[in-house]
Amino acid sequence: MPNKTSSDVASTIGQLLPYLRRYARALTGSQKTGDSFAAATLEAMLEDPAALAQLGDVRVGLFHAFHLVWSSAGAPLGEPDSRFSAIAQTHMAELTPNSREALLLKAIEGFTLQEVAAIMQIDVDETVSLIAKAMEEMEAAVAGRVMVIEDEAIIAMDISAIVTEMGHSVTGIARTHKEAVALAASEKPDLILADIQLADKSSGIEAVNEILAQFDDIPVIFITAFPERLLTGDKPEPAFLITKPYSEDQIRSALGQAMFFSSTETLHA
Repeated sequence: MPNKTSSDVASTIGQLLPYLRRYARALTGSQKTGDSFAAATLEAMLEDPAALAQLGDVRVGLFHAFHLVWSSAGAPLGEPDSRFSAIAQTHMAELTPNSREALLLKAIEGFTLQEVAAIMQIDVDETVSLIAKAMEEMEAAVAGRVMVIEDEAIIAMDISAIVTEMGHSVTGIARTHKEAVALAASEKPDLILADIQLADKSSGIEAVNEILAQFDDIPVIFITAFPERLLTGDKPEPAFLITKPYSEDQIRSALGQAMFFSSTETLHA
């Protein structure tokens, strides 16, 4: 690979691995299954290091390698381990083939349309069509009540506007752990959008865990400037995680999927 030594490539892959695992988890609906395919991808890269150079970019090459490994296995979903994950699997099976993969790559992982097309080995027009189809199918499926846990007023207002424009309602905005727990108790939300570092230095993770102790069937999306605090490899990890600064497409994509699949897992604080 031009201008990159083997150690440079290995270091880059190490930095990209948490994000590949995030993508694999969201795509398969299972942390265990996602991790197994991420590991298989790394093994394939060790057997054929030149494969990463074929697309001229380590990140694109790594995700393309994952696509090949996952597709060759029949694009399987993970085994449901709860009633909610079973619902998620059923919903995923109803989506247009390849549409969710394209949407995740573009909206959550931040690849350009050209990069998504290269990863999936399709043309850009098909990529655009798949992404639009995924958004249409997910957003049309369900509308609900969304609670926002965010201490920065401008960000909270922006997120609330996106949520409302999608046809959902906002139950309220909480700036602290205490406010979040009280708000959830007063009106149970169908979904929670949460920062992990709040105004009084309390933890959004702890607030979410306390809420889920009462209502264990609420999907959660974390929006944070510190993704490494959640993408650690420890179990459980969040199914939906957006990195600040975020885009509107990322919010719409994650919210549509989380509401569509109606599944969540608690986190270790």
